[in-house]
Amino acid sequence: MLALSLCAHSQDPAPYNVVIDEIMADPTPVRGLPNAEFIELKNVSSQTFNIKGWRVGDAGSFATIAIDFLLQPDSFVVICASSSVSLLNAFGPTIGVSNFPSLDNDGDQLYLRSKEGRTLHAVEYSAAWYQDPIKNQGGWSLEMIDTGNPCSGFGNWMASLSASGGTPGKKNSADAMNKDLQPPVLQSAFAPDSNTIIIRFDEPLDSVKAAAAVNYSISDGIGSPLLAIPLAPVFNQLKLKSAQALQKNKVYTITATNVTDCAGNAIGAYHTVKLGLAAPADSSDLVINEILFNPLPDGADYAELYNRSSRIIDLKDCYIANRANDRIASVKQISAVSRLLFPGEYLVVTDNVTAVERQYLAKDPAAFAAIAALPSFPDDEGDIVIVQANGRVLDELHYDEHWQFKLLDNKEGVALERIDYNKPTQDASNWHSASTSVGYGTPGYQNSQFSTPSQLQGSITVIPSVFSPDNDGVDDMLSIYYQFPDSGYTCNITVFDANGRPVRYLTRNALCGIQGVFRWNGLNENADALPIGVYIIFTEVFNLGGKTNRFKQAVTLAQKLR
Repeated sequence: MLALSLCAHSQDPAPYNVVIDEIMADPTPVRGLPNAEFIELKNVSSQTFNIKGWRVGDAGSFATIAIDFLLQPDSFVVICASSSVSLLNAFGPTIGVSNFPSLDNDGDQLYLRSKEGRTLHAVEYSAAWYQDPIKNQGGWSLEMIDTGNPCSGFGNWMASLSASGGTPGKKNSADAMNKDLQPPVLQSAFAPDSNTIIIRFDEPLDSVKAAAAVNYSISDGIGSPLLAIPLAPVFNQLKLKSAQALQKNKVYTITATNVTDCAGNAIGAYHTVKLGLAAPADSSDLVINEILFNPLPDGADYAELYNRSSRIIDLKDCYIANRANDRIASVKQISAVSRLLFPGEYLVVTDNVTAVERQYLAKDPAAFAAIAALPSFPDDEGDIVIVQANGRVLDELHYDEHWQFKLLDNKEGVALERIDYNKPTQDASNWHSASTSVGYGTPGYQNSQFSTPSQLQGSITVIPSVFSPDNDGVDDMLSIYYQFPDSGYTCNITVFDANGRPVRYLTRNALCGIQGVFRWNGLNENADALPIGVYIIFTEVFNLGGKTNRFKQAVTLAQKLR
């Protein structure tokens, strides 16, 4: 009778009848579950299936379920390595398999296939799916929120809410209604060679509609490709073959129409992306443009990069790091898959996109790259390095909290912005605190303090660098010379002490000629003598056209020996 029962339940299941609904990829540090990786399967159909012969796998290996097991409707089974069965079977039905795939902490591609080879479900998770920068460090499982919505990816997964770190063998702690009502988004495209294009969507597609080549069009007269091949097992990527070769250093666009996700939602407004052939980045092609290293208590660090070159850069070949004992350390890959950064584009790298978007205006969500963990960026000073796999440094910055604007009472949550990406990265005068008007950060778009020499030409010269206002006739006054190419410039000059406190407002909204001079006698705002020490002369220049420039020069107020 048992053999007949098993045979009766050996029918071929349809896709999504059984789904992967929980993943324990990084069980340490242990919370309340054993130190064992596992995946959990849930039968969301009304049928019973004998899962003997089914396979679970990732991109590198697969394991076959070798025993008879009847998976009842609305029930669960845990799949793990054979050596872990004794650790997990107390939580519910557990099957151990030989060659259980090693689950990567930062992300992996998993699939479930029937014994006939049909893909029943596949997920391509990443550390961002935890949606929690603490839990993605280990000890917590990933749980699907709505098992009736198996294709949505990021939006339908989160870290377990259970105090033990996961819920093997029972309903997920994150279980809730979460229907897929959103259309698929065409996220990116890259070309591994001049006639092959890989396009990527944010979720799996209906593979039948996705396979129609007429649903895709490439700009600049290329038109539709010859072939469109959905890529198993997730079907969120397609390989397109073009009859006409792409040209180097040329930016194309590719448009997708008439495709739907597996829930039937048709693609909407986000159906076009840029495309081009990537070229190896040279030093200073990709530069550090903004950094938040002292976030608010509920915020997150981020680093913004800018492509100042004419090359199309593949971020898969780029890494972000810091330094320890003068050596490059904590190296993190910016993107595990090919992702193109085009000339003039920005990229924000963070381990908590949600926190950054919550605290700052995110004009372009597509400009963010989520990684499992950023290198450590200390609040006082530290290093950020952009490096290639071969060890070549593209850009590097040793930042210092003293570069922040001196008048800020609280520097938490204030990003440092690069003023001119064509000036040296390590020039302290080329960095300034993000302005109040933008909420102290501009992740993913032009910096609030952005300025280039072409915006406002001119120079400010301070002489001498050491002066002694003691009325002896030698260097009693500090002279601040200005020179501009034409008239119509206005300037403000403020003197700050070494602690960043304003001690003298030398001039306000002064209309300048083509050239001239302002002088300071070493007195404060109340005409009292100031103590010897280092002072900062901060000059802000602007014109009616809205062009601005800023100059900071250090001088020393000294006293003559008698």
